[in-house]
Amino acid sequence: MVTVRTIFVLLLLLLPAQAAQKFYTYVGALDAESALLAWGTTEGDNTIGRSSASHGKAVVKIGSRQLTTSQNWIRVEGLKPDTEYEYEVAVDGRQVGKGWLRTWPRKAGTLAFFVIGDYGNATRAQYRVARAMREEFERRRNSDFPIRFVLTTGDNIYGKLNMLLKYRRTGNSDRHWERTFFAPYEKIISSIPFYPTLGNHDGNQSESQEDLDAYLDNFFFPENGPRRYYHFNYAGLADFFALDSTSNTNERDQKAPYLPEGEQHPWLKENLQKAASTPWRIAYFHHPPFTAGPVHASSRSFLKHFLELFERNRVQVVFTGHEHNFQASNARETGGIQYIVTGAGGERRSGNILRWMQKAQISAWSPQHHFLVVEVERDIMRISPKSFREVKVVDWNNKPVSLPIVVKRQNGQTGNH
Repeated sequence: MVTVRTIFVLLLLLLPAQAAQKFYTYVGALDAESALLAWGTTEGDNTIGRSSASHGKAVVKIGSRQLTTSQNWIRVEGLKPDTEYEYEVAVDGRQVGKGWLRTWPRKAGTLAFFVIGDYGNATRAQYRVARAMREEFERRRNSDFPIRFVLTTGDNIYGKLNMLLKYRRTGNSDRHWERTFFAPYEKIISSIPFYPTLGNHDGNQSESQEDLDAYLDNFFFPENGPRRYYHFNYAGLADFFALDSTSNTNERDQKAPYLPEGEQHPWLKENLQKAASTPWRIAYFHHPPFTAGPVHASSRSFLKHFLELFERNRVQVVFTGHEHNFQASNARETGGIQYIVTGAGGERRSGNILRWMQKAQISAWSPQHHFLVVEVERDIMRISPKSFREVKVVDWNNKPVSLPIVVKRQNGQTGNH
């Protein structure tokens, strides 16, 4: 006798495999006249990202245009600057994603963006911070300071330690990326790109060599190619330098690029010089040159050549992670540069650092989970740590520090106020 339950099970088995799959659609890169859209699932080893196997014929509708591709991503050219577009993505006739994006202006006098670090651990705290980010993003959508992109200071995905203190689910498979990246930031990445930097947990410095390949494939970067370090300019207002301070290696990269004799150093020197006339020059990477701990030491000794270039080329602000808290340097004591540690987007370290702050040239600190909202105008920057509850920042005397952290650009130099 054929029961209703039997029929239901048979129908489920006959459904296309794709119907049961959860697709994520995300913006890989943006500029004034183009957008890169990507889509895929996290149910396999290479099911999302630049080199992922095709899920089928895709039709992308954006504005009044309809484009097709067999890849799991497409770059849409010929868009109007500073214009909002709605889009839809269908694969083999099934809609797998939709959203909206806003192109950048050609020239701008203002900018707002997020910064987050040490976040990809799939904890409740990460999801609460992600929800706060989404709410802030949506609140600013039609404001004078809409959020244009997210910078990361590394450790984009963490592995899990097993009973033998060995890491598993480290990020070498797309399956590992769902709960650590695509799910918590789904509503954000459907509209703006993440522009990441590498942390020690994003490769074999701490975990698995294959993690680096997955990282380079899942993010698209401003130049749409695998980049351990890169540069981009936002609308003539700010130049950003995403640097690699890790010793991660893979089959292609067997030598750490941060070394003075590495290829990154002359590249950074050349590109900083080219950015001399831009109002703001901002660097971001994982290991902090200025930190009061409580666990990790300063990177000044092995990144001295970076710091010399920053001072020589008047970089005004540097964002880093690695230490799982918020710290702001005293720019007057750190080469005229405002150094910010933001490493508690998911991981958090609560140890008290008050006794070490003054010696480490750190003027402000908070142990709370957070992300940063950064607002930029031609001569001023405002840096605000935000979270799912009010972030309280103190100085080395444990007295409250007023927020935001303000950086003023004066004749190319920086001072915090």
